[in-house]
Amino acid sequence: MSEITEEQLENLQHKRFQPKLWLRFLKYLAPMKSVFIACVILGIAVGILEGSYPMFTRYAVDHFITAQTTQGIGAFVAVFSVTMIAVTFINYFWFTFVVKIEVGVTKTMRAALFRHFQDLSVDFFSKNSVGYLIGRFVSDISRIAEFASWSAQVCVYIIALTIAMLVFMFSLSWQLGLIAIVMIPVTVGLTWIVEPRIVKLSRRSRELNSRISGAFNEGITGAKTAKTLVAEGKFTRDFKGLTGKMFTASRNVATLNGVWQPILMLIGTVAVGSVLYRGGVLVEKDLMAYGVLAAFISYARQFVEPLSQIAEVYNEMLSSQTSLERAMLLMDTAISVADSPEVIEKYGDAQHPRRENWEPLHGDIEFRNVSFRYPDTEQYILRDFSLNVPRGSSVAIVGETGAGKSTIVNLACRFFEPTSGEILIDGTDYRERSVLWLHSNLGYVLQDPHLFSGTIRDNIRYGRLDATDAEVETAARLVSADGVANRCDKGYDTEVGEGGAQLSTGEKQLVSFARAVLANPPLFVLDEATSSIDTETERLIQDAISRVLTGRTSFIIAHRLSTIVRCDLILVVEDGEIVERGTHAELIALGGRYKALFDAMRLEEAMAVGG
Repeated sequence: MSEITEEQLENLQHKRFQPKLWLRFLKYLAPMKSVFIACVILGIAVGILEGSYPMFTRYAVDHFITAQTTQGIGAFVAVFSVTMIAVTFINYFWFTFVVKIEVGVTKTMRAALFRHFQDLSVDFFSKNSVGYLIGRFVSDISRIAEFASWSAQVCVYIIALTIAMLVFMFSLSWQLGLIAIVMIPVTVGLTWIVEPRIVKLSRRSRELNSRISGAFNEGITGAKTAKTLVAEGKFTRDFKGLTGKMFTASRNVATLNGVWQPILMLIGTVAVGSVLYRGGVLVEKDLMAYGVLAAFISYARQFVEPLSQIAEVYNEMLSSQTSLERAMLLMDTAISVADSPEVIEKYGDAQHPRRENWEPLHGDIEFRNVSFRYPDTEQYILRDFSLNVPRGSSVAIVGETGAGKSTIVNLACRFFEPTSGEILIDGTDYRERSVLWLHSNLGYVLQDPHLFSGTIRDNIRYGRLDATDAEVETAARLVSADGVANRCDKGYDTEVGEGGAQLSTGEKQLVSFARAVLANPPLFVLDEATSSIDTETERLIQDAISRVLTGRTSFIIAHRLSTIVRCDLILVVEDGEIVERGTHAELIALGGRYKALFDAMRLEEAMAVGG
């Protein structure tokens, strides 16, 4: 599976507690196991100590207030002070450890997910939006880590506090203790009814908030297009509709909370009233001391809130479980182009390559009866495709959009693998070699290249990280990318911005071309690599391309056919089949589809010059 569907995401919202899922999560918590256990112990300790506070009230009332004496008050104050200090120090360590758990889980999960992203194949990223993946990487993992640290530990504390209060209450009076127990099913039952509705409304509010952020982002980035289409009114109405829905959802959450909190207060008031009534009767009959009644009033006031918090934590767990399952859905995404265990054993993987076992790549490539279709479709893009490319040959692929040009190149680069048939490199099925081995011998220049944040020099050096400044600049001059640096105030040390935003598309292509040249690979792919370069610059780099590709096996996809006239072999592809093949001169003489394409291109260029 490469694409996460909306239906899958929707199904995640309705599943109940899944123990197996949380058991899987434990491996990400394992590095923090000792800290987590320490937190549990500290949380229990705090719960017990804080549960004992009303017992101090009882002792003070019976021994000092009722008895009207201060004898022994020094020892009482000392014990109470020590208890308070102990709670303070325990809370300090508890908070510190909880933060460590949150940070540790976040680090472990993000590292694991990022590594998995690096191993996933190209098709996965073409089918899943960047926004969705970032949301899982940032928001979902943060929510999981927050639950595993704060919510889980708060739950431990609340359970310990509740049990401690019950034990202390029954040790004081089993009759009043029964009154407190009656509050448990009432509070938990109501909480179980109300809290899921609050969670559902809150989730709806968060979803609408995300949509509003997306709409706002689209409104800003697409402002120019919106104005040229005179679509400002539609975008404004759509945005107003979203904000209206957000207002309604947020109001519903506030309304439900506004009803729920007074209900909790009412339950607590009923508990206190019941304790006062029954306890007052017992005190009047001298069956209970005033201190016991004072302690019970304190317990009755405190007892309702922890019970509701336990249900809140459960609902937070369900919400976090949705985030966990979305993250695990990504973790479980199969790598569509993966090395076999035998290949990994010999050649290593992307994280631990065994380069000493890598054979040199010479560049003989053969497609042998290759058919290909995407896993989620029944339609074949290639059928029984065969092609033999000797080492050092330059092969151009032309054809209409959707003809299969990029598919052929992507298969040769092993971004995809054949559905059937074989692709041999230097006489060996490339599935018997490492994916990283092939990609390390590949230079690829895209139509819309990506540059990383950093300088022009940094981006060229990605081609070979150990290259010197002189080698970087030589590679740039070879493809006329030095002109990009020369036009900038800081030259090669100019920041390109996020994704190369400070450069034009043509300038990004030149830098990308220089990066590929610096890598000095035996295989080269130019995918519409000169489509965004002006005609004058294109002429400047024609000779450079010839020099760069000499002795290398290369595939060139080009809209401008002038780029490929010197290629050793030109393939005209239609519906996944080669309908014409030959050199430029041979295909022109043939007078078929290639000649028609070439004549149309010359006419287009002539009209552009005339215009």
